[in-house]
Amino acid sequence: MKEEKAIVIETMREWVKSSPYLIVLDYTGMKVSEFSELRGRLRKVGAAVKVVKNTLFKRALGEASLPAIDKDLAGQTAVVSGGQDAPAAAKVIKTFKAEFTRPAVRAGVMDGKILGVNEITMLADLPSAEVLRAKLLGAIAAPASTLVRLLAEPGSRLARVVRTKAEAAPAA
Repeated sequence: MKEEKAIVIETMREWVKSSPYLIVLDYTGMKVSEFSELRGRLRKVGAAVKVVKNTLFKRALGEASLPAIDKDLAGQTAVVSGGQDAPAAAKVIKTFKAEFTRPAVRAGVMDGKILGVNEITMLADLPSAEVLRAKLLGAIAAPASTLVRLLAEPGSRLARVVRTKAEAAPAA
């Protein structure tokens, strides 16, 4: 039995170390069909939800050198993890909870720091990674566009003056 637990803890440790974020949920009272629906929605944004045994998960967090969230590990616990887009996963959870009233968010870990429920809610309210990239690209491109317009303006102004003079001149 100890060997099995050691293998489970090792697997969990590697899993939590490979994910840039973890969101701890209380899934008490959820139906299997609801949990499957949540799992499917999270899969679409590159995240996964796994049911964990609290004591083993605590040990895995400790072995992975991640902050302890012991007070939030009680009852029926599931953990969401995934790729790089933590706001998308948080948004899925927030939307799902609005529809089904469950699961309850307990805590999270991101970049080695503990996140509270309010911080995870703020994370869910962030725009998606694509929108943030587009805004950043727009902010970077805006000064260059303005510079090009400013440099082109004197030549454009001269061309308009010449055209106006040419149109106003009597035809010979």
